[in-house]
Amino acid sequence: MYFYTSLHDNGVAEIVIDHPPVNALPAAGWHALAAEISATGLDPRTRVIVLRAEGRGFCAGVDIKELAEDDSLIVEVNAGNYETFKAVHRNKVPVIAAVHGFVLGGGIGICGAADIVIAADNASFGLPEVDRGAMGGAAHLQRMFGVQKTRYLFFTGEMIGAPEALRLGAIERVVAAAELRDTALAIAARIAAKSPAMIRIAKEALNGVEDGDLEAKYRWEQGFTLQAYMSPDSAKTRDAFVEKRTAHF
Repeated sequence: MYFYTSLHDNGVAEIVIDHPPVNALPAAGWHALAAEISATGLDPRTRVIVLRAEGRGFCAGVDIKELAEDDSLIVEVNAGNYETFKAVHRNKVPVIAAVHGFVLGGGIGICGAADIVIAADNASFGLPEVDRGAMGGAAHLQRMFGVQKTRYLFFTGEMIGAPEALRLGAIERVVAAAELRDTALAIAARIAAKSPAMIRIAKEALNGVEDGDLEAKYRWEQGFTLQAYMSPDSAKTRDAFVEKRTAHF
């Protein structure tokens, strides 16, 4: 099981990632999640989607151990990530990401694609792709943060906490972890109470006035992920991660 879904009477749908130990999804999981997000948004009963997770953190991205066993799966993983982030960003209804703990890699992609991000006070955001021998996610991180902060975080792999992310305007709200779900559902309910037709039009209109094409930017990055995987340094970093040691260059 990768996730579960429920639909409340007010039209708020919850999609909950639940794939222990760290919600790092394999290729099949990303494809399944993309299909579920898309189908939920197309359901005429759905007015808003809240995307959250169980466990220690929101999402640790892709399953590095799966890729370490078969690096050819990077193509399928890339495709699954692309479809998931697109399903969030281009969804027919608003998508609220309610995140806690670690928000890494694909978790950043989801947040960067979402309409609203609510974070628990224990949430921290990071994109350690360089340390995993890959690329990708910077387009979504840059949708949350400014250009130079994105580059700092991408080059260093450093994490940034929820309070600082709020100060920089990357997220909408920080709440106690125990209040995360209720807060997200309350915001979703406020939106769901409005005209579904108007909200769907508003979602499409807002996407249309954004600068650039988020999906095209991410697709550009993915080409460099394949290039990175051709480097021996990529395998070296992934092996070090799986073996829980530091890679030296």
